[in-house]
Amino acid sequence: MAGGGAARAALLLLLGAAAAPGPARGSQGDREPLYRECLGRCERRNCSGAALRHFRARQPLYMGLTGTAPLPAHWLRAWRSRPLWATPTWRPRPRVARAPPLHVEAGPNWERWDIRGALGCNGCGLRGWTCHDDCKYECMWHTVRLYVQGGRRVPQFHGKEPASAFASLLNGLASFVMLLRYKAAVPPTSPMYPTCVAFAWVSVNAWFWSTVFHTRDTALTEKLDYFCASAVVLHSVYLCWVRTMGLRRPALIGVFRAFLLLFLACHISYLTLVRFDYGYNMAANVAIGLLNLLWWLWWCLRNRPRLPHVWKCAVVVLLLQAGALLELLDFPPLFWVLDAHALWHISTVPLNILFYSFLVDDSLYLLKANSDLSKAD
Repeated sequence: MAGGGAARAALLLLLGAAAAPGPARGSQGDREPLYRECLGRCERRNCSGAALRHFRARQPLYMGLTGTAPLPAHWLRAWRSRPLWATPTWRPRPRVARAPPLHVEAGPNWERWDIRGALGCNGCGLRGWTCHDDCKYECMWHTVRLYVQGGRRVPQFHGKEPASAFASLLNGLASFVMLLRYKAAVPPTSPMYPTCVAFAWVSVNAWFWSTVFHTRDTALTEKLDYFCASAVVLHSVYLCWVRTMGLRRPALIGVFRAFLLLFLACHISYLTLVRFDYGYNMAANVAIGLLNLLWWLWWCLRNRPRLPHVWKCAVVVLLLQAGALLELLDFPPLFWVLDAHALWHISTVPLNILFYSFLVDDSLYLLKANSDLSKAD
């Protein structure tokens, strides 16, 4: 019960802090003068009057139902004219020509360029983009093209990253499937059962918000992604402490849990109320990750002779830290899709599966050890 109450308190803290207004700064690419000029021109030309009505008319039906965009007038007229007993089938009127793309102009010497015709924006409507979002997408690729042509380094832009979103989704599914496997294989009487189940739910929640953020980059989704990732890192430390020390000192489990919750609250409060500092957030998570690495490795080396399954834990923590180096690198994305961040997310999918396999083996070992001790008594 105590663990569940702490998890609920952490969830409320994350949601409250994410919803609170606070200072934030965009990616370097978002602040580039060429990008800002292009964005201003695109919004003035396409996001008002008849151009905006035309954009909204091309949006999917569900965007009108959810309030993202108003329903097209011809759909409303068709619905209202049907008798009450009629089957509600939506049939938008056929288009006789392809809808024209957004026009992007930026500066007197910039050529007009339809990036959607070159690279496509398949699924933009499915993600509920507004006219402003569409302009950001167009101008991002317009700026990238000009920088590549001029031989300049391409800066990082806002986080609509399909590869990272897909990898986050795979990680979330892997965590959820392995959670179900853990609950099916391990009885609740195992000493580590509540801690491992809580860790799995914290991980599933973090990967969910990572998927959302890499699909829809807003101030709210960015905070939820960063804060939930920090919660996973701290919960991994908590899992390590409970397994290596807390089982022998159960009275201290609550104290250590309270300390970590206090640390998380201070970390989130600083990023929310003082400054959303990407460098500080990265440094804090890397430092905690290194502590977690050294702690798990020390325990694995000490227990390797009597616990043959600890090799799984050692491999996971070593490869996680090696993969985390990708987060510190910055290079142009392969095929303009696979950047360092996406590769890091992809690399964690098999490691997630291997770590949950370790948790299953270790929990069953503890259950058997407790059973043997009870029989001896």
